[in-house]
Amino acid sequence: MNEPVDAITVEMVGQTLAGVVQEMQNSLFCTGYSTIIRESRDASCAILDPAGAVLSQFTVLPLHLGAFPACVTHLLDVYPPADMRDSDAFVVNHPYFGGSPHAPDMAVISPIIVDGELFGFSASIAHKSDIGGLVPGSSSGQAREIFHEGIMLPPVRFGREVETILRANSRTPELVLGDLRGQVGATALGVARVRELCARHGSAAVTAATERGYRLTEQRVRAAIAAWPDGEYDGAACLHSEGLEGGEPVWVRVRVRLDDEHVSFDFSDSGDQVSGPYNIRPPLVRAVCSYVLKCLIDPELPSDQGWTLAADLIVRDGSVVSPRMPAPVNTYMPIANVVAEALFTALAAPLPRARIAESGRGVSGTLSHLVPDRRYPLVQYELPAGAVGARADQDGVSASKAHVANGTITPVEILETEFPVEITRFELVPDSGGAGRFRGGLAYVREYRMRGDARFSARGGHLRTPPRGKDGGLPGTPGCTVVNPGTADERRVRPDDGTVRLRPGDVLRREMTGAGGYGDPSTRNVDRVLGDVRDGYVSPDAARDQYGVVVVRSGHTWDVDEAATAALRTG
Repeated sequence: MNEPVDAITVEMVGQTLAGVVQEMQNSLFCTGYSTIIRESRDASCAILDPAGAVLSQFTVLPLHLGAFPACVTHLLDVYPPADMRDSDAFVVNHPYFGGSPHAPDMAVISPIIVDGELFGFSASIAHKSDIGGLVPGSSSGQAREIFHEGIMLPPVRFGREVETILRANSRTPELVLGDLRGQVGATALGVARVRELCARHGSAAVTAATERGYRLTEQRVRAAIAAWPDGEYDGAACLHSEGLEGGEPVWVRVRVRLDDEHVSFDFSDSGDQVSGPYNIRPPLVRAVCSYVLKCLIDPELPSDQGWTLAADLIVRDGSVVSPRMPAPVNTYMPIANVVAEALFTALAAPLPRARIAESGRGVSGTLSHLVPDRRYPLVQYELPAGAVGARADQDGVSASKAHVANGTITPVEILETEFPVEITRFELVPDSGGAGRFRGGLAYVREYRMRGDARFSARGGHLRTPPRGKDGGLPGTPGCTVVNPGTADERRVRPDDGTVRLRPGDVLRREMTGAGGYGDPSTRNVDRVLGDVRDGYVSPDAARDQYGVVVVRSGHTWDVDEAATAALRTG
C-alpha cells in the first residue's frame, strides 16, 4: 500500500478518473470513421496502473474489464517500462498473445509517464470493420482456427510500419486506420488528463488514492458476499446453434462456492472447446463473473479491479471457456451470455433476485456491398440485439443487448445513407417474448433490400434451442436469417453456409431471438395481457392460448371478455 490518503482525496481522484474515461470514450465515438464505432459504439476506454490493474473503465462493454489487464500484461512481457517513451502508443489484437476478445477488437495502450516514472496506462479497445480473414468483416461462422479470423498483432509499437501492414491486410483500410487513429487520439487524451490530475494532487497521492479506490471496491464486494448463504451451488446453460459441427449443444457448467467473504467460480465441468468460433478466453470469463456480481451487489459501484480481486476463477484448459491455441474465438459473445446465464442459474438458489429467464441473442452476420469503381467493398457490420429475459418481478426488455454488452442498434437512416440498401421492415416480432407471469422481451426483425450486388456471411445467434423460460415461463422464439422470404426463391441461411451472394432486389430478413418468460402465464395480470395485445406485443390468439385471456374487438381497440376469460382460466 502507498502513503496514507484521506477519503475525500480518494473520492475526488476516483470521480475524476471516471470523468476522464468518459471523455476518452466520447472522443472516440466522435472521431470514429466506421458505423460500428460512431453508431454501434463497440468500444470502451480505461485507465490502468503500472501492473495492469483497472483503475477506471467506462462500461459500455463489461467484458473489457477482463480484456484490458490481459492486454497490458502481454504488453509488459514484450516492452518493459524502461523501453517505453512519452509519445508511445502500442497496438495489440491477439486473443492468445494479447488478451483481445477476438481479433477484430484492437487495443491501443499508451504509457502514462509522470516525472520520468511509469504511472500507468491509458487504453482503449474498439472493434474494426475488417482485418482480413475468410469473409468480409473477419468473423466467419466457418472459421476452424484462429488464423481464419484475420491478421493478429502481438503487442507492437504503433507507427508507419504497423499502418502499412494493416492497410495491406484489410478490405476496409480507410475505416480501420481511421478508427485506429481515433483510438490513439483518445488514449493520448487520457494521458494528458491523468498528468493534469497528478499535477494537482501529486503523483504519489494519486497513486495511493487509486489503489485505495479499487481496494475499497473489493472490500464492499466481499462484505456483500459474506451476507450470502454459504454453500456450493451448481448452474448450467447451453448454446445450441446451427453453426456448431455435429449439431450438439455446447454446455457451460459452473459450481459457485460461497464461504464467508470468499467466492469461487469453477467451470471445470464445462464442455470441451469446439472446432468452430464459439469459444471464449479466460480473461473474458472472469469479466462475466464480475458482471454477474455487480448485477447482484451494486451496479453503481465503480468498474475497477476490485471486482476481479474479490473472486477466484477455475477453468479447465482445453474447454470452451479456456480454449487452446489455435482454436477460433470470433463468435465469443454467445458463449459469454451462456456463461452469464449459468452463473445466474447457480446463484438463483441462494439469491432469489438472481432468478431470470434466459435472454435472446442477436442473429449476427455481415453484409459486404460490391460497388462499381470502388477498389474495396463496403462492409456493413452491425451489432444486432436480442432481448432480455423476464425476472420474478418484471417483464424482460425488448430489442436490447443482454448481459455483457451495451452496444446500440444502428439507425435505419445511417444504414441507408452509407450503404446501398433499403430497410423495408424494422419492427418488434409479436409473440416472440416467452409467455409468463412476466413476459420475456420481444425480438425484432429487419429486412434489407439490396440496391446492388452484395454478399452475406452469417455468424452466431441462429438457435436450435430457444431461450428457456423460468419457473413455468415459456421459451422465447429462435432467430433466423432468410433470403427472399415468402417467395419461390426463399432460402434459410445458416452460419455454416459460408458466404451467400445477393443480387439487386434480393431481400435479406434477419429475425432476432426472443427472451424467455418467468412464471406461469395463466397467472399474468389480465390488464397486462390486454395492454400487450393493444401494443401489438401479443396476438389475440396467444392471449387466449398461452395466457387464458380472451380479448375481443371494440371499435378501434381491444377489450377483455371477462366472462370468457374467467371460464377459460378456471376451467
